[in-house]
Amino acid sequence: MKVRLQLFAAVGEMAGSDVLEFDLAAGSSIGDLRRELVRRVPSLAALGPHLMFAIDAEYAIDATAIGPAAEVACIPPVSGG
Repeated sequence: MKVRLQLFAAVGEMAGSDVLEFDLAAGSSIGDLRRELVRRVPSLAALGPHLMFAIDAEYAIDATAIGPAAEVACIPPVSGG
């Protein structure tokens, strides 16, 4: 299945785009997508475990399955003061 991943802030800058498309097996999870993202954009390896993902505007964990028409976003860790 095709998954369109919206990238925000530093993640998009590191990837060189604010959107990436992935061809994943049906039933793939956020964890599968996380691994594929880091494989495709190796500079994200250090951030990989700290990235947050959302499916259809709701936060998702690695075990969450991605549906075929899901809107998926990747949110980098934030810091502030």
